[in-house]
Amino acid sequence: MKKYILSRILRSIVSLFVLESVVIAMIFTLIPKTKILDNDQGYKKMTGDTKTVYRLKTYEKLGYLEYEGLTDMCAARAEDYASCLVNDTDENLRVVESFKNDGYVIEYLKKGKKAYAYHEYSVPELILHFWQKLINVDTPNSIQDENNPDLERKYYIGKDYNNVPALMCSGCTYKYQIYFGEGFPWIHQNMIRLDFGVSYPTKSGVSTMEVINENQGSQISVMQKFPTGIEQESPIRQHTCRYKPELDHLDQNKFTDHYADCRTFFNAPSMVNTSYLFGIVSLIIAYVIALPAGIAMARNKGKLGDKIGVVFINVVIAMPSLALIYFVRQIGTKFGLPDKFPLLGFTNIKSYIVPMVILAILSMPSLMTWVRRYMLDQSNADYVKFARAKGLSQREIFSRHILKNAIIPIVNGIPASVILCISGALITESAFAIPGMGKMLPDAINKMNNNMVLTLTFIFSALAIFAVLLGDILMTVVDPRIQLNSKGDDN
Repeated sequence: MKKYILSRILRSIVSLFVLESVVIAMIFTLIPKTKILDNDQGYKKMTGDTKTVYRLKTYEKLGYLEYEGLTDMCAARAEDYASCLVNDTDENLRVVESFKNDGYVIEYLKKGKKAYAYHEYSVPELILHFWQKLINVDTPNSIQDENNPDLERKYYIGKDYNNVPALMCSGCTYKYQIYFGEGFPWIHQNMIRLDFGVSYPTKSGVSTMEVINENQGSQISVMQKFPTGIEQESPIRQHTCRYKPELDHLDQNKFTDHYADCRTFFNAPSMVNTSYLFGIVSLIIAYVIALPAGIAMARNKGKLGDKIGVVFINVVIAMPSLALIYFVRQIGTKFGLPDKFPLLGFTNIKSYIVPMVILAILSMPSLMTWVRRYMLDQSNADYVKFARAKGLSQREIFSRHILKNAIIPIVNGIPASVILCISGALITESAFAIPGMGKMLPDAINKMNNNMVLTLTFIFSALAIFAVLLGDILMTVVDPRIQLNSKGDDN
């Protein structure tokens, strides 16, 4: 069993690596780079050398190439920096030639004829760079600030503004490495982070993971105590504070060190949490209704209840999802429920009722169908005939034997259903203007936000792959007779 699970995990990691690498190759080779800048309004207003430099720096930021201006070229390779900056000097020509020999493309700005160099990454380089920077471990040597040479570098146990112990760091990017609070799962960390690059052009310059995980809505202030001892209401989330090279007057009023670059509190959950809330609750509703309904249909095959269930399944499956959404939404408005989520917002329970009911209805037909089918298949098995011969009642046979075996395939799909709630529901979220994850991948594709596409592809693929493994493991818990063994694995 242990060998099998380890083997499955390794194969899952390899599958994820191959899939993401293929997506990287497709995005960076099949989509023209120039398309990425089409949605950048600031770029459209630029002219001349400013536009050229901005374009190349943007491509570098997004991982397409490595760009070096003349000052960078001279700083990296010149023996005489001042002479290198002057056009056509021996040092200038030598440095430019060295970059050219290393495979860089050399071009010149129109104003001043200053040289610059860039190297476009090949597909293997693109893939290698993505995986090299993916896992970012925050250490006491992460910050290198020449203006703060005496920066102390260490991990230590301290207390946060709530007077709760936390693992803290000086010299790391984040001050708080492991801390408690701020919602489920109540233990949070900044020590190991996934770096997929920055979002562009939407939320330009912000890490894609921050875009996904950042709360929404309006800023709110909470009473808190800052390191300087001042107590006041503030929207600052001290647990998110990063190193800031230069402090302004407001920073110095609150903080005793350079960890003053902080995110803020908002009154609404992130897109991930929003989609997950809708998904989980609707899934619970679907299972609570669909499983008993499917069992009842199987036990009363051909009777009125079974026929009504079959009609419901066929109608919901045959009806286009969008038509069902608008139909149920129209009914909801008759009972005073909003037809758009933002009308009442996150704080009103009425905002959630209709979307959750719709998502539950859309999930129920497949659950009812499979439960009914599995139970009918099991009812014709030999062990059922033997149980009848022993004189067991139909109720006992269904509850003790048929249900136990028929539910196993359903149990296998539960982890995937639960985990993939994070991906959101595109049509439902669009129809109700719910700020969740459902629209994020299509929007990222439409906006040419390549780093966001890579981020979401990685997350959704990883969740799907490992959900299948969890489903297999859960089957062994429900029915110990099922063994997940690799060839030659007897443990």
